[in-house]
Amino acid sequence: MLDQSQTPLLTALKNCANQPDTPFYAPGHKRGQGISPLLIELLGTQLFKADLPELPELDNLFNPEGVIAEAQNLASEAFGAEQTWFLVNGSTSGIIAAILAICGTGDKILVPRNAHQSVISGLILSGAIAIFLQPEYNLTWDLAYSITPETVAQSLQQHPDAKAVLIVYPTYQGICGDIAEITKITHEYNIPLIVDEAHGAHFNFHPDLPPSALTAGADLTIQSTHKVLGSLTQSSLLHVQGNRIDRDRLSQTLQLVQSTSPNYILLASLDAARQQMATQGYDLMNQTISLAKIARTEISKIQGLSIFGTPDFKPTAGCVNLDITRLTIKVSDLGISGYEADEILRQQFHVTAELPSLHHLTFIISLGNTETDIHQLINALKTLSVQHPPTTPLINFFSTPHNRPHTPPSSCREAFFAQTETRPLQDCVGRVSAEIICPYPPGIPVLMPGEIVTSDALKFLQQVIALGGKITGCSDPNLQQLKIVKG
Repeated sequence: MLDQSQTPLLTALKNCANQPDTPFYAPGHKRGQGISPLLIELLGTQLFKADLPELPELDNLFNPEGVIAEAQNLASEAFGAEQTWFLVNGSTSGIIAAILAICGTGDKILVPRNAHQSVISGLILSGAIAIFLQPEYNLTWDLAYSITPETVAQSLQQHPDAKAVLIVYPTYQGICGDIAEITKITHEYNIPLIVDEAHGAHFNFHPDLPPSALTAGADLTIQSTHKVLGSLTQSSLLHVQGNRIDRDRLSQTLQLVQSTSPNYILLASLDAARQQMATQGYDLMNQTISLAKIARTEISKIQGLSIFGTPDFKPTAGCVNLDITRLTIKVSDLGISGYEADEILRQQFHVTAELPSLHHLTFIISLGNTETDIHQLINALKTLSVQHPPTTPLINFFSTPHNRPHTPPSSCREAFFAQTETRPLQDCVGRVSAEIICPYPPGIPVLMPGEIVTSDALKFLQQVIALGGKITGCSDPNLQQLKIVKG
């Protein structure tokens, strides 16, 4: 057992920041001496003293032998991995690197259709062929669940040459599939299970939360530590266990997608967040779960609102477990969209959701929230309900969910690098998309390179824009025209 109270990287950075030095090295602001006064006014001076490069005392991210190696070893023990890598380009870099480490051009990988756009980036860069799997879908809530073990088993029977299976666990809304059974099926083919666990970094620290991906036997998992724990934005962790991942190759592919000048403040925040969870994680999660229960109980009493999974969560296909600290509240029965509700809550009550969508809002309750926050949320939602009494719900454009593929692409890479043309929206139906087009957040593409553009997809995207949502990935953010494959 390692001493989890230690913070080797954070301590080394603190020592370097506080010791006298005459800097003739990057960054150019020279420990804050040349920084803009406007930034000093916002952030003070100490932050910039700690903005240091790869000094001898601080180790090297891509060849760690000192304090970074020590910090990563502590993290692997705390999170239940055999080996852990610190990430400073977010979970996006970890997902792309994982795909590049396992798949080459033409290799098959099983991927759920509700995967994050970083997975599509990994497909484009690697040249791998995605076998897209349908997640289960809740039409009442307009929510995609997880893929099921049965779907994975059937797909592997049809594609026994697949190099890996990738799943999302949990989803943005905290929905968890049967990861243990999916792991078992995947390992029967002796291939690795990659898990986008961006929203599940806290799972390992309390028994009332779903099991972590590593506990369920996953081979490689990527966690956005900054999303639910105490590290800084853009800092994440990648964990590996078992012998199905070539770790040397993974280290190489991580160098392809991460900066050669990693930010040591981000790295140190990972060290600090690990120490905090390793020494106080149970108590912090206990408090977080208690706050979530208060929110669920009180909000479920508000007329016109309902919370996914409350009052009684019942496991079903694709949703066998639920992170109760993730609140997804349906507001469309009030006759307003999630985008409209989000704007009202933010402008009138200074309450901001993590994810607005057509029918609901999703809120993250984490170790940083307080009881005051919870009561502010409850009171804001009560007022929202009074201002917008229940009425005829919004019409859903689709009798089948929009997140199902229109025509599974044979190669995202081929379409992305093909010759393209830009056409008015009405001329694009039936043509092949050359862009990743998705509402963000959550960053799940509605169209991706290689998919056939359908009228339903365009109607959905237009509705998102009309109701205040944002579309990313397309060359025209107003969605008046699209880039399609020429020919």
